[in-house]
Amino acid sequence: MRTIAIINQKGGCGKTTTSINLAACLARLGHRTLLVDMDPQGHCGVGLAVPEEQIERTVFDTLLEPSDGKTVKLGDAVWQIASDFDLAPSNLKLAAFEQIFAGRGGREDRLARALDSIRDTYQWCVIDCPPSVGLLTFNALRACDEVLVPVETGYFSLHGLTKMMETLEELKERYNKHVTIRVLPTLYDTRTKLAREVLSELRAKFRDYLMESTVNFNTKLKEAASFGQPITEYDPGSRGYKDFVNLARELMGHKPVEVEPMSSERLSRPAELVQRAKQLAQLTNTQFGRGTINFPPVHAAAASPAPVATVAASSRFDLPAMPAAAISFGSSSSTAVADLESMFTAIAAPAIKTTQQKIDEFYGVKQVGNEVIFAARFDSAEQVQVAGDFNGWSPMASPLHSSTAGAWTLRLPLRPGKYRYRLVVDGQWMTDPYNSAVETNQFGELNNVIEVC
Repeated sequence: MRTIAIINQKGGCGKTTTSINLAACLARLGHRTLLVDMDPQGHCGVGLAVPEEQIERTVFDTLLEPSDGKTVKLGDAVWQIASDFDLAPSNLKLAAFEQIFAGRGGREDRLARALDSIRDTYQWCVIDCPPSVGLLTFNALRACDEVLVPVETGYFSLHGLTKMMETLEELKERYNKHVTIRVLPTLYDTRTKLAREVLSELRAKFRDYLMESTVNFNTKLKEAASFGQPITEYDPGSRGYKDFVNLARELMGHKPVEVEPMSSERLSRPAELVQRAKQLAQLTNTQFGRGTINFPPVHAAAASPAPVATVAASSRFDLPAMPAAAISFGSSSSTAVADLESMFTAIAAPAIKTTQQKIDEFYGVKQVGNEVIFAARFDSAEQVQVAGDFNGWSPMASPLHSSTAGAWTLRLPLRPGKYRYRLVVDGQWMTDPYNSAVETNQFGELNNVIEVC
């Protein structure tokens, strides 16, 4: 079991948000995950809609010794939040832990001993720590293999990070334990100059610690917490979901991928550019006596009520960006027309690529002719399969093939229609991390959705 402690003595940097959504994404990717709340405020339970009045056993009860009263095993104190996702909640009773155990030997190892009883049950354990470096945080540090330090991309967070890292390094030496320390930029707003400068400073000063993943500022994360849901359930099509999936994948050893929300506006943009180029060419031809104006209407694509991955034979991936060409209508007609024709040719006639080149540059689902291509990357997987309503939900019927190290693909002929599927990686059922179109099934889990044209 890999154990990660989320630690930062500064409040408001996204520790609890990171803990909840990282654990949820690890579980969504098919890994049995336990979230342990070591903060007496009990915000993990609040953020996951666990009713406080119904909590009978907490983390505090699992840390007690027999001399303190009845002891509880950690496995008896967990709440099931979703498939493969459990929570060990806390409440204000945990604030008395430091007073009760003050001066006792082995007080820093109480959490590690509690986790020993469930190490074979879970693959991951995420520990949410309080905003202080006290006995509760010491327990988390002694119990973990890795430390993740969320850092808000603001001035005060950057100022206190150096001392935080020094404290963690001193604790590693004091307890003579190897712990991997990572820094995670959070609440990053690319629109602000300050956030960009802080991120640049983080990369310069903490290059050895900094993760590639970044958690962007996203209101959906706050909305999800207010509804008592992780982002995996509240809005799996949001930027916040994709950031935490990337974080989970990076911790699992995969390279983060750039995943932007696929809105209908973005998908229709290339077609709109081509259409506008045609209109501009017609306008210039008419101005110089070469024809009549006939403007076909350009309509914005209507927003779909639910995200569905539409896989069409025509690809939007190969369209180059519009060249920055300056067209002067004050010049000769031949020059202006040549400029326009050059612009339109660059847009309407993209470079021709082979089908294999397209597949190599793409992960997810895509239609080529009458076949649908499933492509995914799992570097350490020995077997990847796909199960869906198109094959009777039988993974054995549709195995993916590994053409290169870590890259898995499958060509599958499918008739036009809407289909649902899940990936099966080394026997573990999971949602396809490269397809953000999902819907909840009868078991409370998410199926991926594709629509074949």
